[in-house]
Amino acid sequence: MSLVTETQEQTYHSGEYHGFTAAGVEFLYMVPSGSIFALEGMGKRVLELLAAGALQRQALIDKLLEMGYLLAEVEATLQELTEIDAIDCGAPREETFAVPLQEFPLQRVVLNVTNQCNLACTYCYEYSEDRITQPAGRKKFMSADVAEASVDMLFHESGNRRGIHVTFFGGETLLNFPVMRSTVEYAKRKAAKTGKEIEFSLTTNATLLDEEKIDFLSENRIGVTVSIDGDRELHNSQRVFHDGRGSYDVIVPKIKELLKRHRTNSIGARVTLTAGVSDVRRIYRHLTEEIGFNAAGFSPATANPNRLYAIGPQKMDNVLDQFTELAFEYRDCALQNKQHGFTNVSDTLKELHSGISKAYACGAGLGMLGVGTEGNVGLCHRFVDAPVAQMGHVKQGGIDRKARREFLTTHHIGARYDCHACWARPVCAGGCYHEAFIHHGSTSAANLHYCDWIRGWNDVCLRVYGEIATRNPEFLNRFGEN
Repeated sequence: MSLVTETQEQTYHSGEYHGFTAAGVEFLYMVPSGSIFALEGMGKRVLELLAAGALQRQALIDKLLEMGYLLAEVEATLQELTEIDAIDCGAPREETFAVPLQEFPLQRVVLNVTNQCNLACTYCYEYSEDRITQPAGRKKFMSADVAEASVDMLFHESGNRRGIHVTFFGGETLLNFPVMRSTVEYAKRKAAKTGKEIEFSLTTNATLLDEEKIDFLSENRIGVTVSIDGDRELHNSQRVFHDGRGSYDVIVPKIKELLKRHRTNSIGARVTLTAGVSDVRRIYRHLTEEIGFNAAGFSPATANPNRLYAIGPQKMDNVLDQFTELAFEYRDCALQNKQHGFTNVSDTLKELHSGISKAYACGAGLGMLGVGTEGNVGLCHRFVDAPVAQMGHVKQGGIDRKARREFLTTHHIGARYDCHACWARPVCAGGCYHEAFIHHGSTSAANLHYCDWIRGWNDVCLRVYGEIATRNPEFLNRFGEN
């Protein structure tokens, strides 16, 4: 008769995690939970032993006892590592990917109040060779009644959410300033009646800013994102008027007036990186130190790789090097309780701090939807009036629940099989749907062309996070604030 107990027969396997070191401390980034744990002495020994292969419980304990650890310490450590899923005592567990069973409440609508623009930026996803929207034959400007119907849809579909958001987009948003203004007033009246709290934001190229518009933005606490690509030389290489004139000298005085007069909400710069505009450090310094932005974020142009302005792998590697430099500059500021304006790192740190584990790449189709000039509802602002990813009409039944449910099923991380073995999936979940459609012809495809870059960037941010957590943990409290 065997004296071996069931516990002794248990076999330990390594869990799924990404290890990194920061400030002399070893950490585990746990996949798929998105949790971060500091790894101490015996825990490190356990993972080193299991890295060579699975071990039965008693064999693992014996090895640790031989290293001089006490049995009580060993059992406590194995229990702790099991609880955080760093190790698994039994058959390796398969991750479950559950699609939300209930309708997800809407939190934001993005109103493309016009499909027109007074600039002709080379890389524009609405007007470039890679555009997927089809504005031909559609109204150029959203009417007030369509905008109000969109707001009604947001309030109706927001469920028990108290805080909701309207974002104004284009084309160039301020070309339809009258409707934007009336929509804000309408939404605020509706919020007062329903007890909800509503916030607003917009994206603009800044060419049409004037005192009237700036004062309106300030009085209504509207967050502003300004599209600008750096200094005169860099910005004018892509962001030009229809006659070919650069727009830099037109917008900079207006931006400075905006920064001076509008102090009630955030104002940030949004930079589009292209083959000729990839000097991140130069751009960041110019925008923050010379123009005066408190924050700037960067994103590569969404483009077919054969476009002249598309960033190739070599330049993206260089971008990662520059991102890394700014990320550790951010760390240095954080250790002194100073704010740094590189939003790419602050956004990622916030996700890491919250322990986020994404089922979807972003809120598109989930808590956010886009609305075109005639009221068509799309997956997001990049898909309004496109032949794909359509989800209803604000005046004809609202959200198409069948289309939305189908999207949530087919675009869930569980259906993006290429992502299942990637340690960075909790913060990526396959990447942008629009990027996937341009590169792979399907919104549900994983953005495999960016995988190494994403893993590299997330590793950088984890190391920055680990250093801040070790040396000035109070700084991280701000990521728990709304």
